[in-house]
Amino acid sequence: MNKILPAFTLLISTFSFAQLTDCNDLFISEYVEGWSNNKALEIYNPTDAPIDLSAYMVIRYSNGSTSASSGNAIQLTGTVAAGDVHVGVLEKLDENGEGQEAPIWDSLQVKADAFYCPEYNTSNAWYFNGNDALVLAKGSVNDINNAMLVDIFGKIGEDPGVAWTSDFPYTGAGLEVTKDHSMIRKSSILRGEINPVISFFDPLLEYDSIPAVVERVDENGNPVLGSSGNPILDGNWESLGTHDCECTTGNIDNMIVANIEIYPNPSNGIFHIDNIGDVHSIQVNDILGKGILKLINTKNNMTIHLDEKNGVYFIKLEYHNGEKVIRKVVIK
Repeated sequence: MNKILPAFTLLISTFSFAQLTDCNDLFISEYVEGWSNNKALEIYNPTDAPIDLSAYMVIRYSNGSTSASSGNAIQLTGTVAAGDVHVGVLEKLDENGEGQEAPIWDSLQVKADAFYCPEYNTSNAWYFNGNDALVLAKGSVNDINNAMLVDIFGKIGEDPGVAWTSDFPYTGAGLEVTKDHSMIRKSSILRGEINPVISFFDPLLEYDSIPAVVERVDENGNPVLGSSGNPILDGNWESLGTHDCECTTGNIDNMIVANIEIYPNPSNGIFHIDNIGDVHSIQVNDILGKGILKLINTKNNMTIHLDEKNGVYFIKLEYHNGEKVIRKVVIK
């Protein structure tokens, strides 16, 4: 049930506010709420300098809560390079774990730059579900009331039930898009959301939503069954670990990536990719992670023909130096 947001002064007293401008501070670039304990956050550095993550924390506001304690927060670790991302994954690694201790899947473990919150009773920040608001803030978990807000996912003070949905304004009647889904920040978003009392959280305004877990299929598109007779599930984490953003930095590699042009987008299935002379291979996947096309590139400009149904597709460009970037295309 949708809860009424408390008074503005209650929320505003919790945070101080950065004067954010485009591309000048970290923001959440991908949110993964997968089946079981498969949970991850990708945090993007749009600036031209590395950022020490120990000055930042993630705070969870569960089920419409308007307050948080140190037990709902976790300090980040490590450094994120200019134009790069930090992937944080829930620390459930015991391969023999069951129930609430079930291990995250190997395919998600390999995406992690750091693991967080192994013990729920110490910190539950990474145990988010599709109905929890998450905050990225500067400050210490021991002094949350003086934290500086940098980005918000969801809406503090609102309990959408199971998940936020595709209808807007929110009524709960649409498709669930924040549960068992990955939410990928649109490339046009250049800074975090710092208004804690937005009237509505429209999850598809700044994010694209794809299923976080998909059924494995054979070459004919039929589900692959396990020994129990149930379909085998695979994680759909292909986009995790790199972020497509219109912010450009002083890093030469990222400037090369920024020069890539894909047009028209949306298209009818025929589109051009320019400035890819340093790209070794091109792979196109559908929204479920299924490979549609793979090409070895020897040109600076290419024209791609996709005879596919309308929808969202992801293009993975791999450079000769091993770097990867993913771009989104839409067929209408």
